[in-house]
Amino acid sequence: MIARRIASAALASVVGFAALAELTPIEAEVLTVPSGQPVEFFETVMDQPAMGLTARFRFLAPELPRYLEQLTYQELEADLSALCVSYALPRLGTPAPSMIVISLSEAPTAFGSPDPEVAQVFEAYRPAGDVCEWEAF
Repeated sequence: MIARRIASAALASVVGFAALAELTPIEAEVLTVPSGQPVEFFETVMDQPAMGLTARFRFLAPELPRYLEQLTYQELEADLSALCVSYALPRLGTPAPSMIVISLSEAPTAFGSPDPEVAQVFEAYRPAGDVCEWEAF
């Protein structure tokens, strides 16, 4: 009987802590990319198109329109590749995806819903060990 009460109290404490953790605001982490533009993580979307499991890492880049005017494709791709290697690869789970898509958006948008008022770019990569290999669509 005492063991059951201790177990119940322990469980209640864990559940209470989990509920508190969900209410604790998480500070946005500003990520570093080669161009220097401010970027922060937005969300991850996992899906399974015909080509296999895909992990989509979506990032917010509020100054993206300005950077699109200034950066070459190679400089922009360096930002996307850096996010793939430094952010996406360490967070991959099991089963491992066959493709990683990295996207930058100047503002939050619903996944799969284009918004002509919001600048967005994306690239696809194949995880290969500790590198991301560019994938042509």
